Amino acid sequence: MKKGDKLFVRIDYKNPDLNSSPKDFQEHVEYLNTIASERYFVGGGFNNTKGGMIIYEAKDIKEAKAIAENDPLIKRNFFTYELYEWELFILSKSN
Repeated sequence: MKKGDKLFVRIDYKNPDLNSSPKDFQEHVEYLNTIASERYFVGGGFNNTKGGMIIYEAKDIKEAKAIAENDPLIKRNFFTYELYEWELFILSKSN
């Protein structure tokens, strides 16, 4: 990664009216692991609220949105999301 590179940030929000099952969550994790094996990817859930954040590479906003829309938890409306294009400005140096 270098200054000027772009990543996409997805913020997920839990739909309070629907409850996912352990199977739904497992399918979500399997899907994201597949995506993570193909590109730069970090993600996790928030401890102080219901939701999470994912940061990942995509060639453009269209591909980034397709990745989000194919996530089982999004497809089944258990979560909604906001998607942002993020330009890297400050990066720490590797040790």
